[in-house]
Amino acid sequence: MYIIDDGIRLDAVLERPQGLEGKCPLVIIIHGFTGHKDEQHLLAVANKLNGLGCATLRVDMYGHGKSDGKFHDHTLYKWLTNAMTVIDYARELDFVSDLYLCGHSQGGLTAILAAGLKHDQLSGVIARAPACMIPELARTGGLLGTSFDPDHIPESLTVWGSWTLGSNYVRAAQTLHVEEAIDRFDGPVLVVQGGRDGPDLMASAKAAAERYRHARLVMIPEATHCFDDHLEPLTDAVGQWMRERINGSSLVIS
Repeated sequence: MYIIDDGIRLDAVLERPQGLEGKCPLVIIIHGFTGHKDEQHLLAVANKLNGLGCATLRVDMYGHGKSDGKFHDHTLYKWLTNAMTVIDYARELDFVSDLYLCGHSQGGLTAILAAGLKHDQLSGVIARAPACMIPELARTGGLLGTSFDPDHIPESLTVWGSWTLGSNYVRAAQTLHVEEAIDRFDGPVLVVQGGRDGPDLMASAKAAAERYRHARLVMIPEATHCFDDHLEPLTDAVGQWMRERINGSSLVIS
């Protein structure tokens, strides 16, 4: 299926719990930079949530997976409008009782930023290894393994050795302020972080969890950025947190 965002087709998969009638929570799942909706760790989280009685909506963002747009041309602005369009789509589904955002890496950053914009329409956020440092790194000129003059950005940047980004990616990122988005969202938040991830990502996750008013930080010590070798503790953390939301238990802040 496709969700249309201003003429751009976003490839998406909507899955409802088997045998469940009536309304249920829906979790929008967003992949990370260079990723796609069918990655192993995203599927594991979606399967866990489906088993708990939640619907899931996995989406390929602009320039990624099977969605329209070129990777070179994607920006966080485009991802934010994608996320808001998907939220609007999900809110129109008649079976949805509560709506959650779940994102990984750049998708985690997108979820945090979108939750600030749509704070009155979301019941919670799950941020997995959120790359909240991207805007600040864009402002200081060292981003995704490459260095540049932040006041004179080249038209194209090669990042991670082989991926090419347009300068608009950096220009858009420079204007975003994660702290403001965090402060605008008062709902429950789960931050899951691998202990073998990059130090900037670990610091980013901890800072976000500390700034939110109602957040839980779960560290998985041996997990790397995509949790691929530690799917069970990842899905356990997500499952426990969501089970508490479904059961209406009070949030435990840790």
